[in-house]
Amino acid sequence: MPDSHRNELLLPPAAAEALDRAEVGDPFSLLGPHPGAAGTIVRVFLPQAQQVEVLSRSGAALGTLSPVQTPGLFAGLIPANTAYVLRIHWPGAVQETEDPYSFGLLLGEMDLHLIAEGNHRQLGQCLGAQAMTVEGVRGVRFACWAPNARRVSVVGGFNNWDMRRHPMRKRLEGGIWELFIPRLDPGALYKYDILGAHGPLPQKADPVALQSERPPRTASIVADPAPFQWNDAAWLERRPGRQSTRAPISIYEVHAGSWRRGGEHGDRMLSWEELADQLIPYVVDQGFTHLELLPITAHPFGGSWGYQPLGLFAPHAEYGEPKAFAAFVDRCHQAGLGVLLDWVPAHFPTDPHGLMRFDGTALYEHEDPREGFHQDWNTLIYNMGRREVHGFLLASALHWLEHYHVDGLRVDAVASMLYRDYSRQAGQWIPNRYGGRENLESIDFLRHLSDVVHERCPGTLLIAEESTAWPGVTRPTSEGGLGFDFKWNMGWMHDTLSYIAHDPIHRAHHHNELTFGLVYAFSEHFVLPLSHDEVVHGKRSLIGKMPGDRWQRFANLRAYYGFMWAHPGKKLLFMGDELAQDREWNHDTQLDWGALGDPYHGGVQRAVRDLNHLYSTLPALHVADCRDTGFHWLVGDDAVNSVFAFYRSGGEADPPVIVVSNLTPVPRYGYRIGAPRTGAWREAFNSDAGVYGGGNVGNEGLVRTRPAPSHGQPFSLELTLPPLATIYLIAEG
Repeated sequence: MPDSHRNELLLPPAAAEALDRAEVGDPFSLLGPHPGAAGTIVRVFLPQAQQVEVLSRSGAALGTLSPVQTPGLFAGLIPANTAYVLRIHWPGAVQETEDPYSFGLLLGEMDLHLIAEGNHRQLGQCLGAQAMTVEGVRGVRFACWAPNARRVSVVGGFNNWDMRRHPMRKRLEGGIWELFIPRLDPGALYKYDILGAHGPLPQKADPVALQSERPPRTASIVADPAPFQWNDAAWLERRPGRQSTRAPISIYEVHAGSWRRGGEHGDRMLSWEELADQLIPYVVDQGFTHLELLPITAHPFGGSWGYQPLGLFAPHAEYGEPKAFAAFVDRCHQAGLGVLLDWVPAHFPTDPHGLMRFDGTALYEHEDPREGFHQDWNTLIYNMGRREVHGFLLASALHWLEHYHVDGLRVDAVASMLYRDYSRQAGQWIPNRYGGRENLESIDFLRHLSDVVHERCPGTLLIAEESTAWPGVTRPTSEGGLGFDFKWNMGWMHDTLSYIAHDPIHRAHHHNELTFGLVYAFSEHFVLPLSHDEVVHGKRSLIGKMPGDRWQRFANLRAYYGFMWAHPGKKLLFMGDELAQDREWNHDTQLDWGALGDPYHGGVQRAVRDLNHLYSTLPALHVADCRDTGFHWLVGDDAVNSVFAFYRSGGEADPPVIVVSNLTPVPRYGYRIGAPRTGAWREAFNSDAGVYGGGNVGNEGLVRTRPAPSHGQPFSLELTLPPLATIYLIAEG
């Protein structure tokens, strides 16, 4: 080869040295095919390689690349405009592959533009690791947002985690880095090795990974691109969506890792397949309409219960692969069970392999800790004012709703998103541009989330965990609200749990704790939540909160559930509460299933099952959950006897239901209650029934009205009120 031709194979010495130091931010300018005077110059940088041959796509030899300048750098000439394959001789192995640096631009300008605007709704199919075929070659396209990085490389077992082997190309618009690695298959482990503005960073997991390693390992995994075969079209068609305020919604909240355990010693989490076999039929048999899962997005620390996630596009690996989760959702739908996911856009943990200072700068979070750090949880706060972050979170929400057919998201910690001074003292927060405490960027995000979800995913639900009096959480965005479908009624939960924990002798002085919820019950669309938060951290289990001897404690809990299921609002119960589990929930062990051998525990489970059945089948108990037309006080002021009575109504053709709670251990005989209809009223539920573990005090199944008016109603009933019990009476005929 003439010296002139050999010289053009060489790089400037500084460029060759930069390759070896992994400091090249524009590898395509140095590597791959480049036009030369006598053909095409091919350069590759393959540290540890012993020899590199070049073949045509048909297998014909085109030449051998020569080692030049620095160990691992090879260069040579091949005929112009020839597609080629590299045959790389490694110590002990020979590899044939296309040259990653021979491929053109990957992402289209429209994709880049939408990402930069924060308007790309399918980031899970655009960024991250996408197994695909490019120019007839199968492989994986990687794309990563890191606008302030000096160099980004893909590393994994396929290149011995060597950041020098696969540096990426930076696209000018939006700070996206991309690279296609040919002949790489799904299942490959990978991370991003990033050289930040001020030096190297810990290797990062992919923020848009569709699959992740099982903790404590932290690598991302190239997901299988083959589509899942869904069988739930009929279910998706009948989801109520915006009509859900009229539908029965009773939610069983579950931590997938501790509902039930497997293995000889009960020390193994169940897989999605095992949960589908065991959990789904149980929840259906108990009569719940929806299953809500504590966050199953990928998270590094199991003790966070999923509330400190880092993989907002990947199901948590402890329970199986992504398709196994899709199959779980599909089986829920085929069984007539909706699936809700806890979703956490309020904060993320500081693990070094995660989003924190992802490209060496505060990229996903705020730079100023007065805006960007949660003191309560030692976590970082998303910078909602940044378009790309706003779009990243929107795309995550849509990913679960669209890709996995999930029926709704319960959005965690909304209160912390709404206020800049949330859990902060004076001087620890920065006011908004108007000098106020409202977080305008987060408010804009939540409204946008609602609009986008309801436009793209009709039939799905957004539920806010919001613990303050922020107005209009469930009001449409067109009317100035946040646009959620439902809001957790934290006030009702705190007040009623406080009341039921009092010894009955003192309840007369706390009567309003059970009635106050009706003052604001229709100001929002509410879910009544008895969630995981109420049975941990020393708060005791629900049965542990009940006063009195053993009989009274169980009677109290059954009566409380009866009151809750009849109260306006959708229902939510955390797993184990239907068993009246004695101990607090522990995420490392399964529920106390053995307790069901005790008639008291089994009785509570049966009572919950029957309450769910009544709630779902009696329109009066759910149609007007969110309208004041469906609730009518009969007795709200009998504090002396701790008696509460009301009736629920649905449509004109639906029978009304009278509900009476006697929350003292004293039976009441001949207690007069007003009735809106004449005739017979059937006792459809009595929490003191013997089948539930009660004493069988009641009304022998049926009572008839008397013509005497009472409590503003034209008729009345004389009832026997069992001790510490709730009864339901349904108008007959």
